[in-house]
Amino acid sequence: MPMRDTITRLRYRYWPDHLLGEILSKRWTETAIPVILLLIVGFAFSRSIDNFLSPASLADTARQAGEIGFIALGLALVVIVGGIDLSVGSIFALTDFCALYLLDVAGWPVLAVVVATLLCGALLGAVNGILVGYLRLRAFITTLITLIIYRSAYDLLIQRYSNAIASAFPDIPSWDFIGAGSVLGIPTVALAYIVIAIFGHIFMTRLRPGWHITAIGGSRRSAYNSGIPVRRTIALCYVASGALTSIGALFFASRLGTVGGDIGVGLEVIVLTATVLGGITLGGGKGSVAKSAVGVLIVLLITNGLTTMNARGGVNRMALAGILLVAAMVDIRWQKNRTRIISKVYVAPTYHELPPPPSTEIGQGGPFEQNDKLRDVEAIGLGRIEAPEDVILDRHDNLYAGSRHGDIMRFLAPDYKEMEVFAHIGGQPLGMAFDRDDNLYVCIGGMGLYRITPDGTVEKATDETNRSMRSVNDDSRLRLADDLDITDDGLIFFSEATVRYEMDEWPIDGLEARGNGRIICYDTKTGTTRTELRGLKFPNGICVASDGQSILFAETFGCSIKRYWFAGPKKGQVEVVMDNLPGYPDNINLASDGNYWLALVGMRSPSLDLAWKMPGFRRRMAKRVPVDEWLFPNINTGCVVKFNEQGKIVESFWDLHGENHPMITSMREHRGYLYLGGILNNRIGRYKLENADPNFVQYDKRWGKQS
Repeated sequence: MPMRDTITRLRYRYWPDHLLGEILSKRWTETAIPVILLLIVGFAFSRSIDNFLSPASLADTARQAGEIGFIALGLALVVIVGGIDLSVGSIFALTDFCALYLLDVAGWPVLAVVVATLLCGALLGAVNGILVGYLRLRAFITTLITLIIYRSAYDLLIQRYSNAIASAFPDIPSWDFIGAGSVLGIPTVALAYIVIAIFGHIFMTRLRPGWHITAIGGSRRSAYNSGIPVRRTIALCYVASGALTSIGALFFASRLGTVGGDIGVGLEVIVLTATVLGGITLGGGKGSVAKSAVGVLIVLLITNGLTTMNARGGVNRMALAGILLVAAMVDIRWQKNRTRIISKVYVAPTYHELPPPPSTEIGQGGPFEQNDKLRDVEAIGLGRIEAPEDVILDRHDNLYAGSRHGDIMRFLAPDYKEMEVFAHIGGQPLGMAFDRDDNLYVCIGGMGLYRITPDGTVEKATDETNRSMRSVNDDSRLRLADDLDITDDGLIFFSEATVRYEMDEWPIDGLEARGNGRIICYDTKTGTTRTELRGLKFPNGICVASDGQSILFAETFGCSIKRYWFAGPKKGQVEVVMDNLPGYPDNINLASDGNYWLALVGMRSPSLDLAWKMPGFRRRMAKRVPVDEWLFPNINTGCVVKFNEQGKIVESFWDLHGENHPMITSMREHRGYLYLGGILNNRIGRYKLENADPNFVQYDKRWGKQS
């Protein structure tokens, strides 16, 4: 091997240049940067100010953090749903007045005061919700107007009742406990905030309404098309913001008992700064309770630190306004250019050497010699189905295939002319397999592994696996579940082609050739999922071997077929069955004679083989050339081969002119026919096999015939 190739291979194999891209990736940056900023601010002020982090100082900060934290939680909801609320400071002032007036002037009991104040905040928020959610007014100008109206109402009220409130000093222990009490040294307001924050986290991450809020903020039109009540959800977010603001006002009122003219002035700047600094994007659709809490702590440490250093109030507000301006600029520019920035460092091709491929030329002999056997393939569903990546038949000879529209289509036997929607899933269906109870398991790109019952009911099997401790990002979510097969014991082995890219970005994973894929096992008996193999180069087809103790799987960009033992004396071992294929392998399935069928989704070319050994060239290609102009496998020539347990090619089938199936991704043998699928095709192919068992049904061979 030339010295240059050796150096290149060693550099790209051992130099972790893809880690910078992972660190810059969305999940890592949005979580880590606010925490790092909080630590820096806390450390800087603790070094400059004596006793800045003393227990007494921290307790006072906790009380303020709780009061402002409630307001920040409400604003976070509004921002995540895609809106903004500039009136929180005025709502805070009005609800503070409401609580003190009802307690000091009207003489209401504490419980009634609490309930009435919460209702007042919710009603004030409902005004914003109706105007923005139902009447679809602009959130910025609408809440700016209500800020002015609410502030004017507050000013009028305190002119009349401030003396009456200030002269009343009711001695009510329960009221004093709300503002100044503590439990085990922890302020009451901090405990209340922790409880509500935990509920908020569960609400946003585990409950359907929380998912609806995030979905609306991400794309309001898509959420509406999905059946989410967009207007009502937006309105309720403003109601919740008003109610949460009133909770903060209750604790403030019970702690200080004042209705001064500056109550709530500038509070919207403080809370909005905390929201943006915490990492909640102003564009909506992204955010969490934890980020809101971190942002509040950052802002309070800054304001308290400046106050301790005898900075004037104007300096505080200017500092916060400046921080908000910078944070907003970074947030907006980052969201706009994030993909461009990350693509320059995240896409990290590695050295990938393949030996010269075996010959496929006509007249040269050899197991891969080209022919035109697939020229006369019969087309099923021509023009009526799109992207049937995999095909499968049930015990009643009905034919199933996925569609790019998110449907599982069923062609009814015996002539397959009648087509119907068997189930609607929503994502791109890829590999499919039946279990012994007629449940159809399907790998859905971007969604995970799903189960469809015989009556067409769709159920999620799993969409996650155990996280890798070596990964900077959380790689537990399934991005591109691809193909699967089921063992006699109910274990489902399926491939995930890449953990770094989404389904529509799979060409980038091929460009990297880094080994980003894995094999995952889902146990139908326990409902648990675990990762069996990692570091695979776009693993694809999966087939349980005839020994029942191993699986065969394809590494598409490794141009190889490998065997993995999941049971028996060789458990955990991997061996190569076939390597250096002339094309890129896809799905694998059983043949009636005990051998295996394999689809080659595209053929190798000298230029691409050379590019595999030139990571720098591929990186520059990714930056400067559109995806549709990248070097790519030859997908215009379809090929299916049959091989045995030893990896020897038994037979090959070609479509030289690409007239029927230019891109073959799967095949199934059934009753003497070979059914062909292709993710870029608009039909399913059927080819009559010579000397094949006319009674072979893969379903019956695996699970046995029904009695």
